[in-house]
Amino acid sequence: MKFCPAILILALAAAGCSTKLKEQNAFLAGQNAALRQQVQAQAQANGVTVVGPVKNPNVPWVAGLTLAQAIATADYIGQDAPKQIIITRQGESAALDAKVLLDGTDIPLETGDVIELR
Repeated sequence: MKFCPAILILALAAAGCSTKLKEQNAFLAGQNAALRQQVQAQAQANGVTVVGPVKNPNVPWVAGLTLAQAIATADYIGQDAPKQIIITRQGESAALDAKVLLDGTDIPLETGDVIELR
């Protein structure tokens, strides 16, 4: 008979732990969702980054921002015109000949894009 109260206490403790664990998991899920929203908002606030010989590498985001506008806003100061431009978006990179801009083709950008001028 001495074991019965001990088993009952252990069962109640296990049920309490299970409820507490569920509460902790729900709290952490809420924290993660809030953190994801903050990261997305910060990416939009950060705009576009231009790597290379420029005075202003951080270009603020505005709706409709294009590659040519970003380079002009970054204030390119290189001796020669860049020969290649690499756009990195969400870990994927695409290289293009800089002459594309001189031909009048412009590329829309998204927040968080990284532009490398070579």
